[in-house]
Amino acid sequence: MTIDLRSDTVTRPTKEMQQAMWAAELGDDVMGDDPTVNALQEKAAKLFNMEDALFCPSGTMTNQLAIRVHTQPGSDVICDKYSHIYLYEGGGIMLNSLSSVKLLDGNRGRLSAVQVAEAISPENDIHSTLTRLVSLENTMNKGGGCYYDFEEIKAIREVCRAHGIPLHLDGARLFNALVETGESPAQYGREFDTISICLSKGLGCPVGSLLIGTKASINKARRFRKVMGGGWRQAGFLAAAGIYALDHHVARLKEDHIRARQIGDMFSDKPEVEEVFPVDTNIVIIRLAPSVPETDYVQKLAESGIRAVTFGKNLVRFVTHLDFTDEHLNEMQRRIG
Repeated sequence: MTIDLRSDTVTRPTKEMQQAMWAAELGDDVMGDDPTVNALQEKAAKLFNMEDALFCPSGTMTNQLAIRVHTQPGSDVICDKYSHIYLYEGGGIMLNSLSSVKLLDGNRGRLSAVQVAEAISPENDIHSTLTRLVSLENTMNKGGGCYYDFEEIKAIREVCRAHGIPLHLDGARLFNALVETGESPAQYGREFDTISICLSKGLGCPVGSLLIGTKASINKARRFRKVMGGGWRQAGFLAAAGIYALDHHVARLKEDHIRARQIGDMFSDKPEVEEVFPVDTNIVIIRLAPSVPETDYVQKLAESGIRAVTFGKNLVRFVTHLDFTDEHLNEMQRRIG
């Protein structure tokens, strides 16, 4: 038995999801007439009480489309220094939008309203970039799956509103936060101009993400998606998986979180482990002792059939998901001792 905890993107569609996919009604999404894609987009927009949504191949694309929509060449994007949009999207902010970044040092990747307010460029300073977007990430990948206090999000929104700056959310794992806090998608729809959600992580779809926003922003994003080569044809097969996931795979995320905390407990008393980051959702990060190289440790785990990833100097990450069951958890406990 291989225990794969490299990411929650490694899941396979369940039998029920596969059945929904093969039963999907199809059209040509570039021409706007794939009924299943349209149904997914309408469902997501309604869920967040926003006007429209756009189905895309990846969360990187939905994030980059949002940045392209909101910014202009020579502007800047405020985000945390560990943000996915900065660290893991191939320099897309600079390449796609010709914009710079202002990197802030948040609390495990979470920004405060005070930090955002202090980072906004003065409009009348010709030496400075113009701040045209603030981007938050929830849950925060590099922060070990931590999530925002919603009151802080509302405070950040007020700062953005006062300066006329849009607010974007990289919500790749937003539903992981929602099942912990009890907040609703519609509450988030009120605070953000655009939201990116990923269907292929905790929700278990084979591929796909959604960008949600106003009709005007989604119309612009659709044009940029085409420019990036992101137009797809009979995408209803994949959209059907997204509809199924939103209907059936949200509440069960709690199970992933419970198992993640148990993994954290497994490593808490290991002599080679210096620290286990707080486990808030489905991500577990351990800090190894300085004498233990993370690459060697991950290799040792792989030799015992446990797959994880290095996550920085002396850091190792595990991510639970719907294909990681109690049986896998018990076997993992047996193997690591």
